[in-house]
Amino acid sequence: MADIKVTVDGIQVTVPEGTTLLEAAKVAGIDIPTLCYLKDINEIGACRMCVCEVEGARALVTSCVYPCTDGMVAHTNTPKLNAYRKKTLQLILSDHDQDCLACVRSGNCELQALCKRYGVDKSDFFTGAKNSFEKDESSASIVRDNNKCILCRRCVGACNNSQGIGVIGANERGFDTFIGSAFNLPLAETSCVNCGQCITACPVGALYEKDSIADVVAAINDPEKVVIVQPAPSVRVGLGECFGMPVGAEVQGKMATALRRLGFDKVFDTNFSADLTIMEEANELLDRVKNGGVLPLITSCSPGWIKFCEHYYPDMIPNLSSCKSPQQMFGAVAKTFYAEKMGIPVEKIVSVSIMPCTAKKFECGRDDQSAAGVPDVDYALTTRELGRMIEMSGMDFANLPDGEFDSPLGSGTGAAVIFGVTGGVMEAALRTAVETLTGEELASLDFVDVRGIEGIKEASYNVAGLEVKVAVASGLANARKLLDMVKSGEKEYHFIEIMACPGGCVNGGGQPHVPSNVRNFVDIREVRAKGLYSLDVNNPLRKSHENPDIIALYKEYFGEPGSEKAHHILHTKYVERKVNGDHE
Repeated sequence: MADIKVTVDGIQVTVPEGTTLLEAAKVAGIDIPTLCYLKDINEIGACRMCVCEVEGARALVTSCVYPCTDGMVAHTNTPKLNAYRKKTLQLILSDHDQDCLACVRSGNCELQALCKRYGVDKSDFFTGAKNSFEKDESSASIVRDNNKCILCRRCVGACNNSQGIGVIGANERGFDTFIGSAFNLPLAETSCVNCGQCITACPVGALYEKDSIADVVAAINDPEKVVIVQPAPSVRVGLGECFGMPVGAEVQGKMATALRRLGFDKVFDTNFSADLTIMEEANELLDRVKNGGVLPLITSCSPGWIKFCEHYYPDMIPNLSSCKSPQQMFGAVAKTFYAEKMGIPVEKIVSVSIMPCTAKKFECGRDDQSAAGVPDVDYALTTRELGRMIEMSGMDFANLPDGEFDSPLGSGTGAAVIFGVTGGVMEAALRTAVETLTGEELASLDFVDVRGIEGIKEASYNVAGLEVKVAVASGLANARKLLDMVKSGEKEYHFIEIMACPGGCVNGGGQPHVPSNVRNFVDIREVRAKGLYSLDVNNPLRKSHENPDIIALYKEYFGEPGSEKAHHILHTKYVERKVNGDHE
């Protein structure tokens, strides 16, 4: 592709042919404001905030979708443009709930930031008509407040383009337009999978997670309760962003200290149950390969993916691993093995998880997730919720000393921590499955073919004379493509890993918000993933089956992977669900 020269605000830059004006301006060090644009997700030029003047053009152009031409001269910061943008913001505010102090996005709102940038403190159009909507709080994970929606359609793009689900879209027309579901159904009555990608796409407070902070704080302050907590791998490369630290900053030690200071009785780690998941899942894979079980085996760690499968591919439910997710396995072990070992009545234990995922809130309430007769996990908080708890406490997070996790449910290997990256579960499982099958130690533990942020990856490995074909998909639109190829016979695999969120849990729906002027130019999936791979490499133990606490757990309690007791406590079942639009 040829290079072209473009002049933006008097600065000449050389860019590849096909580059948009927005991208060329970024190369020149100029930030053009946007609201609706999200790279590869929502490129519709609808909000008009990014309009610029191009010499020779008959009208203002939308820079987010306007391709540069050789010799083009553009202006992004003129009195005319600033007046235009200010008026646009005033029009948006005229039908926007401006109770900013009560909004979960206050201080981290792209609309608020642009209003400050352009000096908009009120609207000239407040006296006109105004829409009013009831909040949709029907979902176990997601709240929709259309009173704060600015109709940017970024959530629609995420649901349609990234996830291929499309349970939300624009209803009605003109002034009456609102974002909603088919037949205006409550979100809980659709085939929404609770992934939360709509929340991370939203620039304002129109979408947010169901908040469980008050319930967790009440449990911590109840002297009759023993409150234990488990943070997921990806939280440790996301949490720091809540406190102004760089994207992907690794804060594992600070996180452990913060959790202890918040008052949790025991600070454990989901990495422990990630290792446990590998022990059960690798055993399940080997059993199916050796004994003619249903193949391909498909991982079950992502609750958004599981619900997607139950809605759209119910014929492939037998392919799903019966293993509970690491979140649920941890809760199950905590309320069986740990409760018995410590002599704690199970009804006194409150099990809390910190997850990069909103779908984990839904997962807590699924059937067959109560090994001890009570929910395995009582509350799932997102990374954002933990950030708010720490902020409320007054802690100076960035300057906290590094702390440690408690024993025995706080240990984890390098294999466990990479669960947060697309391909990580596959790589962790292969490390254990290959050594189990061959009886030999791997020369290299890095299965690089399944790494990277590509939507679909595949590889083939010769293991003890057996060709093992594997595939990895992240983002449900990619999952759909992969499963359709499997069903048609075009592709054949033994083992498939699927994560609902593009890039895996590092890009989960519960991770900190990153503004579009960063997301459009920095791949936050890659940056956060680097932190997890670093933790893997620097861990003295990098294989799940070498975790001494996991070895002790089997010796003392479960016997061996796949035992009857392990199946009762660590495994689950799935159900066929209706598809969006099917309603009684």
